[in-house]
Amino acid sequence: MLYSLSFGIIAAILLSLFSNFICINLLHGKVSSSLFYIIAISLPFISMSSALNGYFTALRKNGKNAVARIFEQFVKIVSTAYLISLFMPNGLEYACLSLVLGEAISEILSFVFVYILYNFEKRKYNVEIDTKVNYMKEIFKITIPVSLTSYIRSGLSSLKQLLIPLRLEKSGINCSTAISTYGLINGMAMPILMFPEVIINSFSGLLVPEFTYFYTRNDHNKISTIISKIFKISLLFSIGVIGVFLFYSDNVSIAIYNNLDIAFYLKILCPLLLFMYLDSIVDNILKGLNQELSVMKCNILDLFVSIFCIYFLLPIFGISGYILVIFISELLNSSISIIQLKQITKFKLDLINWILKPFICIFISYFLTEKLIYNDCNDIFSFILKLFIFLGFYFLFILLLKCDKEK
Repeated sequence: MLYSLSFGIIAAILLSLFSNFICINLLHGKVSSSLFYIIAISLPFISMSSALNGYFTALRKNGKNAVARIFEQFVKIVSTAYLISLFMPNGLEYACLSLVLGEAISEILSFVFVYILYNFEKRKYNVEIDTKVNYMKEIFKITIPVSLTSYIRSGLSSLKQLLIPLRLEKSGINCSTAISTYGLINGMAMPILMFPEVIINSFSGLLVPEFTYFYTRNDHNKISTIISKIFKISLLFSIGVIGVFLFYSDNVSIAIYNNLDIAFYLKILCPLLLFMYLDSIVDNILKGLNQELSVMKCNILDLFVSIFCIYFLLPIFGISGYILVIFISELLNSSISIIQLKQITKFKLDLINWILKPFICIFISYFLTEKLIYNDCNDIFSFILKLFIFLGFYFLFILLLKCDKEK
């Protein structure tokens, strides 16, 4: 907690000191520096919350973390909605202020909540601290290399996000159009594509302590068995989701945004979900197998390649170049991570049953669904019915073709 608080305060001070520079030179004066001061206030609380979340994860008390996150999201939604309704009429600047302030309030109250949970939890244990052990030395031995690579990754990630609209401008479109198009993909299409991942994230965060447990006992057979099960479930789920966005992107776009602007990007980017959903799982498995630095190195390499491609491809190809960069980035990152995992664990990937057959299943399911329901699903209820029938066919064919069997 002391370590987290110290570095959280240092980060807050640095952000405050450089806020004017960031606003003027990097954000073209579009927002005021007061937003960064609000973010800076929340940083020590975010840092300490991470330490407490790690404590509950290590004790396998993930229910406490889940409750804390639900509380945080609830506070964020309520406070942000209230502040936007209060300040939105005053202009875009106040809308941004509402979003940042809502985020800061939720982070601070989330820390208070998780700290109360921690105090209740620690009463169950009568722990005597071994004064012979230099705990700070042990902490720094792990955190310094991880933190340094994390700082590099964060810096490169920020540079990447700032570079995208700037390089899009070089393709011939103006600043407003560049930011608008970038927001269309990252702010509207990607959240929809990544929303089903919440189901996978519900268990992927639990993988770190579980794999650490088996790793410390050298139970490699158990590790390989669990990885195979996780890959099978994740791939079958991902391909089902790909089918939904591939065949029904128009309906999804209309249902959520009431226009078809997003449908094209949903259809183009949905094949990447096979790698996107799997990537977070593989990263957590590698962390549980004591490969934190390998994960960070892979992410840093991915960012270097992405920045290189953004710099040279976007001025030539415009928004098509950005979509190409997304493909290059996701394929590179996930491929390297999976290769690393295979080298460490020697698990077997069943390409036929877990990838090829499921893709055949989604096409057959779509054909049968369209034959069964003729309407174009203009109303939301018809679309939901068609979606359930499509997914029902998909999972039925998964069972019939025995796609869920393991090697």
